[in-house]
Parts: sequence; structure tokens; C-alpha cells
Amino acid sequence: MKKNLKYFIKGKLTKKELNLVPSSFDVVGDILIFSDFPRKLSKKEKMIGQTILKNYPHIKTILKKTKKYSGKFRTAKLKVIAGEKRKETMCRENNVLIKLDVEKVYFSPRMSGERKRIAGLIRPNELVLVMFSGSGAYPLVIAKNSKCREVYGIEINPVAHKYALENSKKNKLENKIGLFLGDVKRVMPKLNKKFDRILMPLPKGGEGFLDLALKHLKKKGVVHFYDFLHEDEFYKAWEKVKKSCEKSKRKFKILKTIKCGQYSPRFYRVCIDFLVD
Repeated sequence: MKKNLKYFIKGKLTKKELNLVPSSFDVVGDILIFSDFPRKLSKKEKMIGQTILKNYPHIKTILKKTKKYSGKFRTAKLKVIAGEKRKETMCRENNVLIKLDVEKVYFSPRMSGERKRIAGLIRPNELVLVMFSGSGAYPLVIAKNSKCREVYGIEINPVAHKYALENSKKNKLENKIGLFLGDVKRVMPKLNKKFDRILMPLPKGGEGFLDLALKHLKKKGVVHFYDFLHEDEFYKAWEKVKKSCEKSKRKFKILKTIKCGQYSPRFYRVCIDFLVD
């Protein structure tokens, strides 16, 4: 956004209220989402939303999160506070279009750079698996921006899977993407394949699937394991990797530890890239 939101509303709020206005938000396509909107500004939320719509023409809908990510599909509850009454949008990132409902599908626009990073690591002819593939963001970016042989995605949320199928078709990438609906624990054994690279972009609890990933990883394969941790506790992710590799009797080497998103002070989404013999 060209100017800070507070610039446009400073004459409409008291100094105390202005200090409460969130400076952080996500933009997905033409939808702006406030993750943490103060209750003390609830009577002013419509005015704030209308001000955004007036000054940022590319934004059509303003939402605020009323319930944090939770449940089987890790989705949030969102309320329209201004603009068009919808939660479906189309966003563009890394040369692909991604259509989704921001309330029914877990999606983080802040991971755009991380998706690009992963695509850049993939060598020609790799067979790649994305566990928990959502509306297809990772498979789409990888298929479009790498020379992989094929990328598979598995997603348990039927709504997200439906969008992934539509997005694969919309981007004309069906010949490089295989999408499967269901629990990874049931789907992966049925695929009867081993992969050169496995991504595990689950927001929380991914360590429960590390053993499964290792079982379906080729020798000299790479895993990208994601976790949420305090900046002083990154070693806990390394310990989870070590524990699973030792249990599977496979040697491993940590290649890189990447901060790929901050969700509160000193707490980060972390990716552990590791090679497995």
C-alpha cells in the first residue's frame, strides 16, 4: 500500500484510537484481512473499512478474523466489515493464479517467498510430494517454476482440494500435477511411490507425520519440515528431525534452517531442510 492506513484516518479518530489501528494485515487477491482487530475499535470498523476501499481501489472486501485458525482443516472465522460480501478471491503469485475462499481454506500470502525458494531448489526431473497441499499453492508454484518431472499434492479438506483441481486446470498444469483428496496416512501408501523431495507445510503438528515422510522418501532425498517456534528454541525442530530419522534408521544432514514468517514477537514459522541417506 502506497501510504500507511493511519495517514487516511488520522482526522477521524482520537489519538488513542489511532494507536490501536492495526498496522499488520494480509492481502489475498482483492481481499484485505485483519488478523487482530481491537474490540475497542468495533464501532469504528465500518468507517475504517470504507476508508480503505476509498483509498485503495484494488481492495474490494475487508474482513476481520473473529476466531483463530482451528479445527481439522486449520481454518479461521472471518467477518465482512466493509465492501463486497464475499470471501472468495483470486490472487496471483510466482507466475500462477490461485483461487480460494479465504475462510474455508488455509492460505498464507506471506509464504509466497518461501514457495518461490523451494521451487528454486528443485532439480530437473525430480518427483515431488506436497503433504497438506491446500488449494494447490505449493504444487502450482513448483510445477510452473521448476523442471520437476511431476508434483503430487495431498489434501484432506474437500473444499481446498476442489479449488486445487480448478487452479491446476486454470493454470494449464494438469500434466505436471497429481492431486489427491484424503488423509496423507491413507493416501501415501496407495500411491506406491518414493519421492526425491517431500514438503510438509502443515501449520502445526507436522512432527507427527515425519515418520511417514521418511518412509516414502528416496535415498538422498530432501525433506522440508515446517514448525512454529520461539527464536531461542529452533533446536526443538532439529530434535524432532533427529528422533524420526533415528527411529527410521536413516542418516540425515541438516542443510538449512530458514525463518519464513513471524506470527508474534520472537515466534517464527521455521523450515528445516534436511537430506536423508
